[in-house]
Amino acid sequence: MTVTVFIRYQIDPFKRHLFEDYARRWLTIIPKCGGDLVGYWMPHEGSNNIAFGLISFRSLADYESYRARLRGDAEGMANFSFAEANRSFSRRNGRFCDRWRPRAARRNEFACEVARPAISCCQHGVALLPRSIGEWSWF
Repeated sequence: MTVTVFIRYQIDPFKRHLFEDYARRWLTIIPKCGGDLVGYWMPHEGSNNIAFGLISFRSLADYESYRARLRGDAEGMANFSFAEANRSFSRRNGRFCDRWRPRAARRNEFACEVARPAISCCQHGVALLPRSIGEWSWF
């Protein structure tokens, strides 16, 4: 079962460009360490201080392996240090989510598997549901 980490960031709108640099660096670091980066979403309309990041894993064990590799990755640790130094966001918390599809969507596996979960939510009736293992936060 795929597990997706849904991360919510409270960013400083005046340091948005620094947060974008931070997110851009993860585009190569996360896959290198074993995560499937679904993507980052920046504010567009409405609230200007909330951004999201989604990373998927085949299982919680794969997530734990990813975390261990990330702690040993020089680029990953440098990016965490970059975030701490520039304070482009004040809060980051995440929740583990399971991919869920209504029965009707399960019949057409191909259509649901082609699109990423966050996009599928609108196009194919796919949603991300919180896992019972709880949520976590940094800072």
